[in-house]
Amino acid sequence: MLWILPGLLAILIAVLVIRAAAFKPTQKPAPAQAAYPVDEAAATARLQELIRFRTVSHMDETLEDKDEFTKLQNYLTTAYPLVTATCPREILGRRGMLYRWAGKSSENPSVLMAHYDVVPVEEAQWQEPPFSGIIKDGELWGRGTLDTKGTLHGILEAAEMLIARGFVPENDVYFAFGGDEEIFGGDAPAIAAELQKRGIQPAFVLDEGGAIVENVFPGVKKPAAVIGIAEKGAVCVDVTASGKGGHASAPPAKQAMGRLGRALQRLEQKPMPFTLTKPALEMFDVMGRESTFLFKLIFANLWCFAPVLNLICRISGGELNALVRTTCALTMAQGSKAYNVLPTQATAGVNLRLICGDTIEQAMKRMETIIGDDAVSLQYVSGEEPSRISQTGDEAWNRLDEAIRAAYPGVIVSPYLMLAGSDSRHYSKFCDHVFRFSGMPLSKEQRGLIHNANERIPVSLIKGTVTFFAAVLERC
Repeated sequence: MLWILPGLLAILIAVLVIRAAAFKPTQKPAPAQAAYPVDEAAATARLQELIRFRTVSHMDETLEDKDEFTKLQNYLTTAYPLVTATCPREILGRRGMLYRWAGKSSENPSVLMAHYDVVPVEEAQWQEPPFSGIIKDGELWGRGTLDTKGTLHGILEAAEMLIARGFVPENDVYFAFGGDEEIFGGDAPAIAAELQKRGIQPAFVLDEGGAIVENVFPGVKKPAAVIGIAEKGAVCVDVTASGKGGHASAPPAKQAMGRLGRALQRLEQKPMPFTLTKPALEMFDVMGRESTFLFKLIFANLWCFAPVLNLICRISGGELNALVRTTCALTMAQGSKAYNVLPTQATAGVNLRLICGDTIEQAMKRMETIIGDDAVSLQYVSGEEPSRISQTGDEAWNRLDEAIRAAYPGVIVSPYLMLAGSDSRHYSKFCDHVFRFSGMPLSKEQRGLIHNANERIPVSLIKGTVTFFAAVLERC
Protein backbone atom coordinates (compact mmCIF):
# COMPACT_ATOMS: atom_id res chain seq x y z
CA MET A 1 0.00 0.00 0.00
CA LEU A 2 2.90 2.34 0.70
CA TRP A 3 3.90 2.05 -2.96
CA ILE A 4 0.41 1.75 -4.51
CA LEU A 5 -1.02 5.05 -3.25
CA PRO A 6 1.90 7.25 -4.43
CA GLY A 7 1.85 5.34 -7.72
CA LEU A 8 -1.86 6.01 -8.25
CA LEU A 9 -1.35 9.66 -7.37
CA ALA A 10 1.51 9.90 -9.88
CA ILE A 11 -0.68 8.34 -12.57
CA LEU A 12 -3.51 10.79 -11.80
CA ILE A 13 -1.18 13.77 -12.00
CA ALA A 14 0.26 12.48 -15.27
CA VAL A 15 -3.24 12.09 -16.76
CA LEU A 16 -4.21 15.60 -15.69
CA VAL A 17 -1.06 17.14 -17.14
CA ILE A 18 -1.24 15.19 -20.42
CA ARG A 19 -4.88 16.18 -20.92
CA ALA A 20 -4.03 19.84 -20.22
CA ALA A 21 -1.09 19.75 -22.64
CA ALA A 22 -3.35 18.34 -25.35
CA PHE A 23 -6.05 20.95 -24.65
CA LYS A 24 -5.21 23.21 -27.59
CA PRO A 25 -7.33 25.63 -29.63
CA THR A 26 -9.19 24.20 -32.62
CA GLN A 27 -7.63 25.48 -35.82
CA LYS A 28 -10.05 27.02 -38.35
CA PRO A 29 -9.29 28.41 -41.80
CA ALA A 30 -9.44 32.19 -41.69
CA PRO A 31 -12.18 33.68 -43.90
CA ALA A 32 -11.39 36.55 -46.23
CA GLN A 33 -11.52 39.82 -44.33
CA ALA A 34 -14.79 41.62 -44.94
CA ALA A 35 -14.43 44.98 -46.67
CA TYR A 36 -17.36 47.17 -47.67
CA PRO A 37 -17.66 50.80 -48.83
CA VAL A 38 -19.26 52.07 -45.63
CA ASP A 39 -19.86 55.83 -45.71
CA GLU A 40 -18.96 56.42 -42.07
CA ALA A 41 -19.96 60.09 -41.96
CA ALA A 42 -23.42 59.46 -43.44
CA ALA A 43 -23.96 56.35 -41.30
CA THR A 44 -23.01 58.27 -38.17
CA ALA A 45 -25.41 61.10 -39.04
CA ARG A 46 -28.27 58.62 -39.44
CA LEU A 47 -27.55 57.01 -36.09
CA GLN A 48 -27.49 60.46 -34.50
CA GLU A 49 -30.95 61.07 -35.92
CA LEU A 50 -32.27 57.75 -34.61
CA ILE A 51 -31.05 58.63 -31.12
CA ARG A 52 -33.00 61.91 -31.19
CA PHE A 53 -36.36 60.14 -31.26
CA ARG A 54 -37.57 59.81 -27.66
CA THR A 55 -38.92 56.29 -28.03
CA VAL A 56 -39.17 55.60 -24.31
CA SER A 57 -41.46 52.69 -23.44
CA HIS A 58 -43.37 52.55 -20.15
CA MET A 59 -45.52 49.95 -18.46
CA ASP A 60 -48.05 52.78 -18.12
CA GLU A 61 -48.86 53.61 -21.75
CA THR A 62 -50.12 57.07 -20.80
CA LEU A 63 -46.51 58.04 -20.08
CA GLU A 64 -45.36 57.21 -23.61
CA ASP A 65 -45.04 59.70 -26.44
CA LYS A 66 -46.56 57.62 -29.26
CA ASP A 67 -45.73 60.28 -31.86
CA GLU A 68 -42.01 59.68 -31.30
CA PHE A 69 -42.37 56.04 -32.28
CA THR A 70 -44.34 56.98 -35.40
CA LYS A 71 -41.78 59.62 -36.33
CA LEU A 72 -38.98 57.06 -36.12
CA GLN A 73 -40.92 54.62 -38.31
CA ASN A 74 -41.47 57.37 -40.88
CA TYR A 75 -37.85 58.43 -40.73
CA LEU A 76 -36.69 54.93 -41.68
CA THR A 77 -38.60 55.11 -44.96
CA THR A 78 -36.63 58.17 -46.06
CA ALA A 79 -33.29 57.30 -44.46
CA TYR A 80 -33.23 53.88 -46.16
CA PRO A 81 -35.04 54.30 -49.50
CA LEU A 82 -33.66 51.12 -51.09
CA VAL A 83 -34.70 49.01 -48.11
CA THR A 84 -38.12 50.68 -48.24
CA ALA A 85 -38.49 49.90 -51.96
CA THR A 86 -37.10 46.36 -51.78
CA CYS A 87 -38.32 45.07 -48.41
CA PRO A 88 -42.06 45.50 -47.74
CA ARG A 89 -42.78 46.50 -44.15
CA GLU A 90 -45.79 45.81 -41.98
CA ILE A 91 -46.67 46.83 -38.44
CA LEU A 92 -47.50 43.98 -36.05
CA GLY A 93 -48.41 44.21 -32.41
CA ARG A 94 -48.53 47.77 -31.12
CA ARG A 95 -45.57 49.01 -33.11
CA GLY A 96 -43.43 46.05 -34.15
CA MET A 97 -41.93 46.36 -37.64
CA LEU A 98 -41.45 43.31 -39.86
CA TYR A 99 -39.55 43.69 -43.14
CA ARG A 100 -39.21 40.93 -45.74
CA TRP A 101 -36.23 40.92 -48.09
CA ALA A 102 -37.04 38.31 -50.72
CA GLY A 103 -34.14 36.01 -51.49
CA LYS A 104 -33.54 33.50 -54.26
CA SER A 105 -35.25 30.88 -52.09
CA SER A 106 -37.70 30.79 -49.19
CA GLU A 107 -36.46 27.43 -47.90
CA ASN A 108 -34.18 28.60 -45.08
CA PRO A 109 -35.17 32.12 -44.02
CA SER A 110 -33.24 34.19 -41.51
CA VAL A 111 -34.52 36.69 -38.95
CA LEU A 112 -32.37 39.61 -37.77
CA MET A 113 -33.76 41.35 -34.70
CA ALA A 114 -33.42 44.57 -32.71
CA HIS A 115 -35.67 46.87 -30.71
CA TYR A 116 -36.01 50.62 -31.00
CA ASP A 117 -37.67 51.43 -27.69
CA VAL A 118 -35.43 52.55 -24.85
CA VAL A 119 -35.61 52.72 -21.06
CA PRO A 120 -36.41 55.98 -19.25
CA VAL A 121 -33.66 58.42 -18.30
CA GLU A 122 -32.86 60.65 -15.36
CA GLU A 123 -31.59 63.59 -17.39
CA ALA A 124 -29.95 65.27 -14.39
CA GLN A 125 -27.54 62.31 -14.13
CA TRP A 126 -26.29 62.70 -17.72
CA GLN A 127 -23.25 64.73 -18.69
CA GLU A 128 -24.79 65.34 -22.12
CA PRO A 129 -28.48 65.44 -23.11
CA PRO A 130 -29.60 61.80 -23.57
CA PHE A 131 -31.52 62.42 -26.80
CA SER A 132 -29.21 64.91 -28.47
CA GLY A 133 -27.10 62.41 -30.42
CA ILE A 134 -24.12 64.65 -29.70
CA ILE A 135 -20.58 63.58 -30.64
CA LYS A 136 -18.00 64.42 -27.99
CA ASP A 137 -14.40 63.23 -27.81
CA GLY A 138 -15.02 60.69 -30.56
CA GLU A 139 -18.08 59.15 -28.87
CA LEU A 140 -21.74 59.32 -29.87
CA TRP A 141 -23.86 59.97 -26.78
CA GLY A 142 -27.46 59.00 -26.25
CA ARG A 143 -29.99 56.55 -24.92
CA GLY A 144 -30.18 53.59 -27.28
CA THR A 145 -26.72 53.81 -28.79
CA LEU A 146 -25.99 50.43 -27.18
CA ASP A 147 -29.46 49.07 -26.45
CA THR A 148 -30.34 48.67 -29.32
CA LYS A 149 -30.82 51.42 -31.87
CA GLY A 150 -27.18 50.87 -32.74
CA THR A 151 -28.01 47.30 -33.77
CA LEU A 152 -31.10 48.31 -35.77
CA HIS A 153 -28.99 50.96 -37.48
CA GLY A 154 -26.24 48.46 -38.32
CA ILE A 155 -28.72 46.03 -39.91
CA LEU A 156 -30.44 48.66 -42.07
CA GLU A 157 -27.16 50.34 -43.07
CA ALA A 158 -25.80 46.97 -44.20
CA ALA A 159 -28.96 46.09 -46.12
CA GLU A 160 -29.11 49.49 -47.85
CA MET A 161 -25.47 49.17 -48.90
CA LEU A 162 -25.85 45.61 -50.21
CA ILE A 163 -29.03 46.42 -52.14
CA ALA A 164 -27.22 49.34 -53.77
CA ARG A 165 -24.56 46.86 -54.94
CA GLY A 166 -27.18 44.59 -56.48
CA PHE A 167 -26.92 41.86 -53.87
CA VAL A 168 -29.80 39.41 -53.43
CA PRO A 169 -29.65 36.99 -50.46
CA GLU A 170 -29.75 33.25 -51.12
CA ASN A 171 -32.72 32.91 -48.78
CA ASP A 172 -35.43 35.25 -47.53
CA VAL A 173 -34.36 37.59 -44.76
CA TYR A 174 -36.74 39.15 -42.24
CA PHE A 175 -35.96 42.19 -40.12
CA ALA A 176 -37.98 42.09 -36.89
CA PHE A 177 -37.82 45.31 -34.89
CA GLY A 178 -39.80 45.56 -31.66
CA GLY A 179 -41.01 48.75 -30.05
CA ASP A 180 -41.69 47.47 -26.56
CA GLU A 181 -38.91 45.03 -25.63
CA GLU A 182 -37.93 47.02 -22.56
CA ILE A 183 -41.37 46.45 -20.99
CA PHE A 184 -41.63 42.77 -22.01
CA GLY A 185 -44.29 43.83 -24.49
CA GLY A 186 -46.23 42.10 -27.23
CA ASP A 187 -44.46 43.18 -30.42
CA ALA A 188 -41.98 40.29 -30.61
CA PRO A 189 -44.61 37.66 -29.66
CA ALA A 190 -46.93 39.09 -32.33
CA ILE A 191 -44.24 38.93 -35.02
CA ALA A 192 -43.17 35.42 -34.02
CA ALA A 193 -46.80 34.25 -33.99
CA GLU A 194 -47.42 35.74 -37.43
CA LEU A 195 -44.38 33.99 -38.90
CA GLN A 196 -45.64 30.70 -37.46
CA LYS A 197 -49.12 31.35 -38.79
CA ARG A 198 -47.66 31.82 -42.28
CA GLY A 199 -45.67 28.60 -42.00
CA ILE A 200 -42.32 30.41 -41.97
CA GLN A 201 -39.73 28.33 -40.13
CA PRO A 202 -36.58 30.38 -39.49
CA ALA A 203 -33.32 28.54 -40.00
CA PHE A 204 -31.36 31.31 -38.27
CA VAL A 205 -32.30 34.04 -35.78
CA LEU A 206 -29.91 36.74 -34.56
CA ASP A 207 -30.73 39.19 -31.76
CA GLU A 208 -28.95 41.39 -29.20
CA GLY A 209 -26.80 39.73 -26.58
CA GLY A 210 -23.11 38.95 -26.52
CA ALA A 211 -20.32 41.19 -27.73
CA ILE A 212 -16.60 41.07 -28.43
CA VAL A 213 -15.07 41.26 -24.97
CA GLU A 214 -11.66 41.10 -23.33
CA ASN A 215 -10.38 39.95 -19.95
CA VAL A 216 -13.63 38.23 -18.95
CA PHE A 217 -12.29 34.69 -18.85
CA PRO A 218 -9.40 33.73 -16.56
CA GLY A 219 -6.09 33.42 -18.38
CA VAL A 220 -7.39 34.59 -21.79
CA LYS A 221 -5.95 37.80 -23.24
CA LYS A 222 -7.28 37.63 -26.79
CA PRO A 223 -10.60 39.33 -27.62
CA ALA A 224 -13.50 36.89 -27.71
CA ALA A 225 -16.86 37.10 -29.46
CA VAL A 226 -19.32 35.44 -27.09
CA ILE A 227 -22.60 34.30 -28.62
CA GLY A 228 -25.58 33.57 -26.41
CA ILE A 229 -27.04 30.20 -27.38
CA ALA A 230 -29.62 30.34 -24.57
CA GLU A 231 -30.82 32.80 -21.98
CA LYS A 232 -31.68 32.36 -18.34
CA GLY A 233 -35.19 32.54 -17.02
CA ALA A 234 -36.22 35.51 -14.90
CA VAL A 235 -38.54 35.27 -11.90
CA CYS A 236 -39.80 37.86 -9.42
CA VAL A 237 -40.70 36.56 -5.94
CA ASP A 238 -41.92 38.33 -2.82
CA VAL A 239 -40.47 37.02 0.45
CA THR A 240 -42.71 38.00 3.37
CA ALA A 241 -41.99 37.53 7.08
CA SER A 242 -44.74 37.86 9.70
CA GLY A 243 -44.37 39.09 13.25
CA LYS A 244 -46.06 40.86 16.11
CA GLY A 245 -46.87 44.51 15.43
CA GLY A 246 -47.30 47.37 17.85
CA HIS A 247 -45.33 50.15 19.46
CA ALA A 248 -41.57 50.12 18.88
CA SER A 249 -40.86 50.85 22.53
CA ALA A 250 -41.35 47.20 23.53
CA PRO A 251 -40.26 44.99 20.62
CA PRO A 252 -40.80 41.22 20.83
CA ALA A 253 -37.91 38.76 20.85
CA LYS A 254 -38.55 37.87 17.18
CA GLN A 255 -39.55 40.68 14.85
CA ALA A 256 -40.87 40.50 11.29
CA MET A 257 -37.97 42.57 9.95
CA GLY A 258 -35.43 40.42 11.77
CA ARG A 259 -37.01 37.23 10.42
CA LEU A 260 -36.88 38.70 6.94
CA GLY A 261 -33.23 39.67 7.37
CA ARG A 262 -32.30 36.16 8.48
CA ALA A 263 -34.21 34.67 5.54
CA LEU A 264 -32.38 36.90 3.07
CA GLN A 265 -29.05 36.14 4.70
CA ARG A 266 -29.66 32.41 4.28
CA LEU A 267 -30.50 32.91 0.60
CA GLU A 268 -27.27 34.85 0.17
CA GLN A 269 -25.09 32.36 2.06
CA LYS A 270 -26.53 29.19 0.51
CA PRO A 271 -26.42 29.59 -3.28
CA MET A 272 -28.38 27.41 -5.66
CA PRO A 273 -26.72 24.21 -6.97
CA PHE A 274 -23.68 24.37 -9.25
CA THR A 275 -24.83 23.34 -12.76
CA LEU A 276 -22.72 22.87 -15.89
CA THR A 277 -25.02 23.49 -18.85
CA LYS A 278 -24.23 23.04 -22.55
CA PRO A 279 -23.56 26.81 -23.02
CA ALA A 280 -21.15 26.87 -20.07
CA LEU A 281 -19.41 23.62 -21.00
CA GLU A 282 -18.89 24.76 -24.59
CA MET A 283 -17.60 28.14 -23.43
CA PHE A 284 -15.19 26.50 -20.98
CA ASP A 285 -14.01 24.20 -23.75
CA VAL A 286 -13.36 27.00 -26.27
CA MET A 287 -11.99 29.59 -23.88
CA GLY A 288 -10.11 27.08 -21.71
CA ARG A 289 -8.06 26.03 -24.72
CA GLU A 290 -6.94 29.66 -25.14
CA SER A 291 -6.03 30.07 -21.47
CA THR A 292 -2.83 29.68 -19.47
CA PHE A 293 -1.65 26.22 -18.46
CA LEU A 294 -3.03 26.47 -14.92
CA PHE A 295 -6.54 27.11 -16.19
CA LYS A 296 -6.12 24.55 -18.96
CA LEU A 297 -5.42 22.06 -16.20
CA ILE A 298 -8.82 22.90 -14.66
CA PHE A 299 -10.95 23.16 -17.79
CA ALA A 300 -9.44 20.13 -19.51
CA ASN A 301 -10.25 18.09 -16.41
CA LEU A 302 -13.61 19.30 -15.16
CA TRP A 303 -14.43 15.71 -14.22
CA CYS A 304 -11.85 16.20 -11.48
CA PHE A 305 -11.88 19.94 -10.78
CA ALA A 306 -15.60 20.80 -10.93
CA PRO A 307 -15.69 21.33 -7.12
CA VAL A 308 -12.75 23.73 -7.43
CA LEU A 309 -14.54 25.63 -10.21
CA ASN A 310 -17.68 25.76 -8.08
CA LEU A 311 -15.69 27.33 -5.24
CA ILE A 312 -14.02 29.84 -7.57
CA CYS A 313 -17.41 30.89 -8.96
CA ARG A 314 -18.99 31.22 -5.51
CA ILE A 315 -16.17 33.38 -4.21
CA SER A 316 -15.92 35.59 -7.30
CA GLY A 317 -19.66 36.08 -7.81
CA GLY A 318 -20.65 38.21 -10.80
CA GLU A 319 -20.89 36.93 -14.35
CA LEU A 320 -18.75 33.81 -13.84
CA ASN A 321 -20.93 32.64 -10.95
CA ALA A 322 -24.11 33.42 -12.88
CA LEU A 323 -22.95 31.09 -15.67
CA VAL A 324 -23.14 28.03 -13.45
CA ARG A 325 -26.15 28.39 -11.18
CA THR A 326 -29.55 29.95 -10.64
CA THR A 327 -28.83 33.27 -8.96
CA CYS A 328 -30.84 35.09 -6.32
CA ALA A 329 -30.64 38.90 -6.26
CA LEU A 330 -32.08 40.75 -3.27
CA THR A 331 -33.53 43.90 -4.80
CA MET A 332 -36.39 45.43 -2.78
CA ALA A 333 -37.49 45.68 0.87
CA GLN A 334 -40.41 47.17 2.77
CA GLY A 335 -41.50 47.14 6.39
CA SER A 336 -43.17 49.73 8.56
CA LYS A 337 -43.66 53.27 7.28
CA ALA A 338 -42.85 54.80 10.67
CA TYR A 339 -39.76 54.60 12.88
CA ASN A 340 -41.78 53.87 16.00
CA VAL A 341 -44.18 51.23 14.60
CA LEU A 342 -43.43 47.51 14.39
CA PRO A 343 -44.60 46.00 11.09
CA THR A 344 -46.78 42.90 11.20
CA GLN A 345 -45.24 41.99 7.86
CA ALA A 346 -41.90 42.75 6.20
CA THR A 347 -41.46 41.99 2.51
CA ALA A 348 -38.47 41.80 0.19
CA GLY A 349 -38.45 41.48 -3.57
CA VAL A 350 -36.12 38.82 -4.96
CA ASN A 351 -35.11 38.38 -8.58
CA LEU A 352 -34.11 34.87 -9.64
CA ARG A 353 -32.26 34.14 -12.86
CA LEU A 354 -32.87 30.49 -13.66
CA ILE A 355 -30.13 28.33 -15.13
CA CYS A 356 -31.11 26.17 -18.10
CA GLY A 357 -32.69 22.97 -16.81
CA ASP A 358 -34.07 24.64 -13.69
CA THR A 359 -37.75 25.58 -13.31
CA ILE A 360 -39.66 28.24 -11.41
CA GLU A 361 -41.31 25.59 -9.23
CA GLN A 362 -38.02 23.87 -8.37
CA ALA A 363 -36.28 27.15 -7.54
CA MET A 364 -39.06 28.32 -5.24
CA LYS A 365 -39.11 24.99 -3.40
CA ARG A 366 -35.35 25.28 -2.84
CA MET A 367 -35.84 28.81 -1.50
CA GLU A 368 -38.39 27.52 1.01
CA THR A 369 -35.97 24.81 2.14
CA ILE A 370 -33.05 27.25 2.46
CA ILE A 371 -35.11 29.76 4.47
CA GLY A 372 -36.59 27.07 6.72
CA ASP A 373 -38.95 29.35 8.65
CA ASP A 374 -42.72 28.78 8.80
CA ALA A 375 -43.23 32.46 9.53
CA VAL A 376 -41.73 33.38 6.15
CA SER A 377 -43.79 32.84 2.99
CA LEU A 378 -43.01 33.11 -0.73
CA GLN A 379 -45.29 34.64 -3.32
CA TYR A 380 -44.67 34.20 -7.05
CA VAL A 381 -45.12 37.54 -8.84
CA SER A 382 -44.07 36.98 -12.45
CA GLY A 383 -41.50 35.17 -14.52
CA GLU A 384 -40.38 33.15 -17.50
CA GLU A 385 -38.68 29.78 -17.69
CA PRO A 386 -35.18 29.55 -19.27
CA SER A 387 -35.07 29.39 -23.06
CA ARG A 388 -34.26 26.29 -25.03
CA ILE A 389 -30.59 25.83 -25.91
CA SER A 390 -29.66 26.37 -29.55
CA GLN A 391 -27.56 23.99 -31.59
CA THR A 392 -23.92 24.77 -32.34
CA GLY A 393 -21.30 23.39 -34.68
CA ASP A 394 -23.61 23.10 -37.68
CA GLU A 395 -24.26 25.23 -40.77
CA ALA A 396 -26.21 28.00 -39.02
CA TRP A 397 -23.61 28.35 -36.26
CA ASN A 398 -20.72 28.22 -38.74
CA ARG A 399 -22.09 31.03 -40.87
CA LEU A 400 -22.26 33.33 -37.84
CA ASP A 401 -18.81 32.21 -36.69
CA GLU A 402 -17.39 32.97 -40.13
CA ALA A 403 -19.12 36.36 -40.38
CA ILE A 404 -17.67 37.43 -37.03
CA ARG A 405 -14.15 36.36 -37.94
CA ALA A 406 -14.45 38.06 -41.34
CA ALA A 407 -15.48 41.34 -39.75
CA TYR A 408 -13.14 41.07 -36.76
CA PRO A 409 -10.07 38.99 -37.73
CA GLY A 410 -8.27 37.20 -34.93
CA VAL A 411 -11.09 37.00 -32.40
CA ILE A 412 -12.07 33.82 -30.57
CA VAL A 413 -15.69 32.80 -31.17
CA SER A 414 -17.40 31.05 -28.28
CA PRO A 415 -20.89 30.08 -27.12
CA TYR A 416 -22.07 31.40 -23.77
CA LEU A 417 -25.18 31.63 -21.64
CA MET A 418 -26.90 35.01 -21.84
CA LEU A 419 -27.65 36.22 -18.34
CA ALA A 420 -30.22 38.87 -19.27
CA GLY A 421 -33.36 38.52 -21.39
CA SER A 422 -34.20 39.41 -24.98
CA ASP A 423 -37.08 39.25 -27.44
CA SER A 424 -35.41 36.27 -29.11
CA ARG A 425 -36.79 33.96 -26.41
CA HIS A 426 -40.07 33.97 -28.35
CA TYR A 427 -38.30 32.32 -31.30
CA SER A 428 -36.53 29.68 -29.22
CA LYS A 429 -39.83 27.84 -28.94
CA PHE A 430 -39.85 26.95 -32.63
CA CYS A 431 -36.31 27.56 -33.93
CA ASP A 432 -33.18 25.54 -33.09
CA HIS A 433 -30.72 28.27 -34.08
CA VAL A 434 -31.39 31.40 -32.04
CA PHE A 435 -28.22 33.37 -31.40
CA ARG A 436 -27.65 36.48 -29.31
CA PHE A 437 -24.77 38.67 -30.45
CA SER A 438 -24.76 42.45 -30.89
CA GLY A 439 -21.99 42.65 -33.46
CA MET A 440 -19.51 45.02 -31.84
CA PRO A 441 -16.60 45.12 -29.37
CA LEU A 442 -17.59 46.47 -25.96
CA SER A 443 -15.38 47.11 -22.96
CA LYS A 444 -16.52 46.37 -19.42
CA GLU A 445 -17.13 50.10 -18.94
CA GLN A 446 -19.25 50.31 -22.09
CA ARG A 447 -21.30 47.25 -21.12
CA GLY A 448 -21.93 48.96 -17.80
CA LEU A 449 -23.53 51.91 -19.59
CA ILE A 450 -26.46 49.81 -20.81
CA HIS A 451 -29.58 51.06 -18.96
CA ASN A 452 -27.30 53.53 -17.21
CA ALA A 453 -26.61 57.25 -17.42
CA ASN A 454 -24.23 58.54 -20.11
CA GLU A 455 -24.84 55.66 -22.55
CA ARG A 456 -22.59 56.13 -25.56
CA ILE A 457 -20.42 54.35 -28.12
CA PRO A 458 -17.20 55.28 -29.90
CA VAL A 459 -17.94 56.51 -33.41
CA SER A 460 -15.18 54.17 -34.58
CA LEU A 461 -17.42 51.17 -33.80
CA ILE A 462 -20.08 52.14 -36.33
CA LYS A 463 -18.21 50.96 -39.43
CA GLY A 464 -17.36 47.62 -37.83
CA THR A 465 -20.98 47.01 -36.81
CA VAL A 466 -22.23 47.69 -40.34
CA THR A 467 -19.48 45.48 -41.74
CA PHE A 468 -20.46 42.64 -39.40
CA PHE A 469 -24.13 42.72 -40.38
CA ALA A 470 -23.21 42.92 -44.06
CA ALA A 471 -21.06 39.80 -43.60
CA VAL A 472 -24.01 38.05 -41.93
CA LEU A 473 -26.44 39.07 -44.68
CA GLU A 474 -24.12 37.86 -47.43
CA ARG A 475 -24.22 34.42 -45.78
CA CYS A 476 -28.00 34.23 -45.37
